Amino acid sequence: MHMASFPFDNSYARLPDRFFTRVAPTAVSSPRLIRVNTPLAQELGLDPTWLASEDGVRVLAGNSVPDNAASIAMAYAGHQFGGFVPQLGDGRAILLGEIVGHDGVRRDIQLKGPGRTPFSRGGDGRAALGPVLREYVVSEAMHALGIPTTRSLAAVLTGDRVVREAGMLPGAVLTRVATSHIRVGTFEFFASRRDTEGVRALADHVIARHYPDAARAEQPYRALLDAVIRAQSDLIAKWLHVGFIHGVMNTDNMSVSGETIDYGPCAFLDEYDPGMTFSSIDRHGRYAYGRQPAIGEWNLTQLASCLLPVLAADPETATAMANEALDAFAPAIQQAYDTGMRRKVGLLVPRAGDAELVGALLAAMAPNMADFTLTFRGLGEWAGQEGADAERAAVRGLFADGSAFDVWVTRWTQRLSEEPMDPAVRRAAMLAVNPAFIPRNHRIEAVIRSATEQDDFAPFEELLAVLARPFEAQPEFARYMEPPLAHERVRATFCGT
Repeated sequence: MHMASFPFDNSYARLPDRFFTRVAPTAVSSPRLIRVNTPLAQELGLDPTWLASEDGVRVLAGNSVPDNAASIAMAYAGHQFGGFVPQLGDGRAILLGEIVGHDGVRRDIQLKGPGRTPFSRGGDGRAALGPVLREYVVSEAMHALGIPTTRSLAAVLTGDRVVREAGMLPGAVLTRVATSHIRVGTFEFFASRRDTEGVRALADHVIARHYPDAARAEQPYRALLDAVIRAQSDLIAKWLHVGFIHGVMNTDNMSVSGETIDYGPCAFLDEYDPGMTFSSIDRHGRYAYGRQPAIGEWNLTQLASCLLPVLAADPETATAMANEALDAFAPAIQQAYDTGMRRKVGLLVPRAGDAELVGALLAAMAPNMADFTLTFRGLGEWAGQEGADAERAAVRGLFADGSAFDVWVTRWTQRLSEEPMDPAVRRAAMLAVNPAFIPRNHRIEAVIRSATEQDDFAPFEELLAVLARPFEAQPEFARYMEPPLAHERVRATFCGT
């Protein structure tokens, strides 16, 4: 494949001019490939060998733009930590174009860190190597965990340094893939300008691209709102199941497709703590692990408010429709959360009291500093089987006070006895939903240090290989399961802007 044949078909760039600005990436001095995501490239119908070639790397670095690329920065607004900013937009990202993959799915190909755009607001439009590696690792780990997410197609070094608070850092560009980069904040951009035709055109585009069934509904825009609410309730429940903390759930970081987007100061729980935050900019815990459902609902309320003028001509009718749609969010996320947590503790036949049983486990974990991932994985290894004393002892050992675990286990084993399931089948089912491996914060930091300080990407490659199979035992990589030692603990994660 040569450059001119990059098979772009750019639907977003066919929208009115006010939806974006046309801008070319700024060339970098000496691009060098870090890696190409071969399976993803093949899924997209791209040739990974060509992507890794000199011509391919020039495109991935932004030094040359394929003939049929869109090369646009998208306009959007957003509520950042609750405060509205009427114009944000792609300040350090350029959408090269869209590709329809072998699976028939249309996806964006976007460069992150390719230089300034009209939306850069004083920034340099560049990305440092650390945040690029973090997003690559976490987004690919999320994909392997079965969580809807943007993906990482490639990462390249630019050969240039970027200035950040930490000093002069190596620059890099990430090639990001998403079913689209349309956000709640994209709707807010038009709604805040009272541009109802813009809202309508965007809604029509999202329906055609993501929710074609809504086009056939009696009220397509209400069906669109319902679909986004459903997608987000499922997504955030999945985050909670694996202990993921997005870290910066602003409305401009919430995708209307229901994919996880914008891996800035994201992190995974080590010990369970619903109030946990890692993001250095989240000073008041607005986006803490346990607050994510409430913030999801808050963000969706902003989306509903943008859609009011197209929902109905009469404002009262429109408001009633929006409220009715939003009322479905809390029960939907609760159901999705409860279903997933029930599976995590090996219960396949729902019964009254199951949610309370799970809640009691979490309530015992929090004060006892029990590791979130290892507790559930350990329960899976044990699965309540007779004679598996070593497995039981291993889970108990994760609790500062093992007696709290013993109290819960009595209830759990009683409840398991009501399930018509062979313990070996239960064990397999639990291990299939409780990962052994997550991208632990200290592991990501170690990978970033090796790459930035020693130009050594072997730890990055090894971590990616382990995280590609999160539910498999991988005894040779057991060290990657371990929580951080005291001196390895990561207290804060950063946006990388």
